[in-house]
Amino acid sequence: MNDQALIPDFLNKIKASGLPNHSLRLKIGCHVMLLRNIDLIGGLMNGTRLQITEMYDFMIKAKVITGEKVSRIVFLPRLSITPSDKKLPFKMRRRQLRIDVAFHITINKSQGRSLSEVGLFLPKHVFSHRQLYVAISRVTSKKRLKILIVDSEVKPQRQTMNVVLKEIFANL
Repeated sequence: MNDQALIPDFLNKIKASGLPNHSLRLKIGCHVMLLRNIDLIGGLMNGTRLQITEMYDFMIKAKVITGEKVSRIVFLPRLSITPSDKKLPFKMRRRQLRIDVAFHITINKSQGRSLSEVGLFLPKHVFSHRQLYVAISRVTSKKRLKILIVDSEVKPQRQTMNVVLKEIFANL
């Protein structure tokens, strides 16, 4: 392998399965989401949302804002991450925080949660059986539900399709 290819700029641009982005801009008060299970008993699981309270060179201090451990203060260190992508011609490991900024969550991550406000942005049809129901049913009051449906030209629409695969029901 060419040593020139292994310069930091090249390595930092690699996007591989199981590897968060190299650059992450954070500030105190920012909401983040854990990307991996860290401490199941302590409530630090994939999808847990936190609010950053302090930042250090190699870790952050944060307050848990979802789940059973709400208000608990935790320290999240940088952890070694090895990409699961076998296509890389070399072994790679990064030391990173296993978090991402959480301005939004996917429909799948919202399942099982009650949310005080929900905004849905639907640039295309919901692609999975019952996914639209899951998204809409997360909000505790319909007054706090906002839905924006747009077509391929980003023009607002009044309806969407809850895609249901008929093959699912073929053998019932």
